[in-house]
Amino acid sequence: MNKLRSIKIASRTSALALWQANAVKTKLEQLGYPCIIIPIESTGDLQLTKPIYALGVSGVFTKQLDAALLNDQADIAVHSLKDVPTQLAENIVLAATLERGSAEDVVLMKNKAILENNLSEATIATSSLRRRAQWLAKYPKHKIVPIRGNVQTRLKKFEETTDMDGVIFAKAGLERLNLLPDDAEALYWMLPAPAQGIIGIACRNDHQEMKDICKQINDDESFITGWVERQFLNTLMGGCSVPVSALARISGSELEFEGAVHSFDGSVSFRVHIIMMVSEWKNAGKEAAEKLLQQKGAPELMQEIRNKNWDEEGTLD
Repeated sequence: MNKLRSIKIASRTSALALWQANAVKTKLEQLGYPCIIIPIESTGDLQLTKPIYALGVSGVFTKQLDAALLNDQADIAVHSLKDVPTQLAENIVLAATLERGSAEDVVLMKNKAILENNLSEATIATSSLRRRAQWLAKYPKHKIVPIRGNVQTRLKKFEETTDMDGVIFAKAGLERLNLLPDDAEALYWMLPAPAQGIIGIACRNDHQEMKDICKQINDDESFITGWVERQFLNTLMGGCSVPVSALARISGSELEFEGAVHSFDGSVSFRVHIIMMVSEWKNAGKEAAEKLLQQKGAPELMQEIRNKNWDEEGTLD
């Protein structure tokens, strides 16, 4: 590629998305590839009145960026990998990932004493079905309310309202924007979304030169763990707005994986834990999902999740 021509990077317009795009831009420019960022509004950024899971479509944060790749408006697209559907659009490929940030979730509380007694009553804000389910499994008396918008918008809503006692965020997003409060409570007991904390770079599958360029900034460990977690999700369900969680870790030559699926109210869950050789990573997520589905009641729960309908406000029917 002619290094005088700038690589066009498609990005959502939120501050976090642009931070991530600039992280990719910096790495590519360090290799001598000039870059420009092309900001693009996504459906998920424009539609803020419903929870994501109630919109009835997948890829609400990626469709417009995919289109930019396919019509040559952009060379690569940068995503929070947890927002990318496990089934990519035709001729779109995940070309690289950057080193993973924090994978865990955090909760910001107006009164931390609420967390010390799981029989207490409180209102917690999140629009994630996964967070909702795991939180209710631990705190069944709490009420979960939806909250939408970018990181700054959600922080402002939480700070200004008296109707929320706590709000859950991905730790990586707050860290990247220097918005992580000192009193944030890390939720080490909550399994994250598949690929949470990973920045993914997509490009056209037929653009071999761009794929080769992206490989130069790829973090192998991040790519492998993200692949395994997303394959687990894809084998179970396919979408990203479901109460499925996963986390893979690499230690030496070993790959450790934990995954789970919860009922919407958190009352039922199925978990899987496997350790295998890193060399077996390409099918690790599939094997873990199949092992989970062998548990009595797990296939029925997955079918219930697939058949769930939502009203206009995203309320469970």
